[in-house]
Amino acid sequence: MTHALDFIAEHPQCVLVEVTEAKGSTPRDAGAFMLVSCAAVAGTIGGGQLEYMAIDNARALIAGKGREDMDIPLGPEIGQCCGGRTRLIFRTMTPALARTLGDRLEHERETLPQITLFGAGHVGRAVTRALAPLPFRLRVIETRAAEMLTPSPDIDRKLTALPEAEVEEMQAGSAALILTHDHALDFLIARAALARKDLAYIGMIGSATKRAAFAHWLEREGESRSLLSNLTLPIGGRLVRDKRPEVIAALVAAELLGVYAQRAAMEPLSLCPPP
Repeated sequence: MTHALDFIAEHPQCVLVEVTEAKGSTPRDAGAFMLVSCAAVAGTIGGGQLEYMAIDNARALIAGKGREDMDIPLGPEIGQCCGGRTRLIFRTMTPALARTLGDRLEHERETLPQITLFGAGHVGRAVTRALAPLPFRLRVIETRAAEMLTPSPDIDRKLTALPEAEVEEMQAGSAALILTHDHALDFLIARAALARKDLAYIGMIGSATKRAAFAHWLEREGESRSLLSNLTLPIGGRLVRDKRPEVIAALVAAELLGVYAQRAAMEPLSLCPPP
C-alpha cells in the first residue's frame, strides 16, 4: 500500500490493523494491513464481515473503547465461511509507529522485482498504469520529449538518447519490457538484454512478423537465432489477441505475475510481508 503515509498525514488519528496470524483458509495472509480513521479506510485485510468487524473495533479504539487484538474464526457465525482463523492486532498511530511503517514499506519496495519499461508511448503508459499497484518496482526509459515522463514518486523515470545502454543498469532477476516507437531501437535494446543471462523476462511488443524480422536482423549482426528462445515476442500471452493498449497492459501484467510466481516456486506475492 504505497500511499499509507499520505493517508496517515491526512488522518493522523487512525489505527493500524494488521493480520498477525492466519490459519487455514483466510482472505489475507499474515502481514496484510489496513489503516482506519473515523472517516476513511486505506488498504484491506480481506473484506467481508471480518473487515467490517475490524473497522468497527478500530473506530471504537479511537473512541477509547475498542480492543487491541481479536482472534476471529471465519465460520458461519460471522457469515464468512472461509474455514480458517485470523488474528488481528490494533495499534493507535503515533509518530514512531508511522516511521516504523514507512521503513517497512521502503524495505519492501527495495526487495520487489524491478521492471524496466523502454518506451512511454500509449502502450508504455497503459502498462505503467497496470503495473503501478502491483508488487513491482518500475523504471521507465524514454528517448523522446520529457513531457512523456509523467512525474511519480513511486516510479523511476529517465530521458536518454541511448536507452540500450540502460540495460547494463538493470538488476539481476529483473524484467525488460521493450515498447518503443521504433523497431530498430527495439532491436538494439533487445540484443543488449538478450546478451545478459540473468534477467527474469525479456518481452517486446510486436507480432510474429516482427519476431521473424528480428531473427533476420540478429543473423545480419552476427548473432545466433537461438537468442530468441529467451525473448517473449509478442508480449501478452497467446489466448487473447487485442491491440488496445489497456488490454495489452492487462495481459502483460498477468504474464509478469506468472513469471515471478514461478521464480518464487509459486510462493504468493505480497505487498506487505511481515517485518
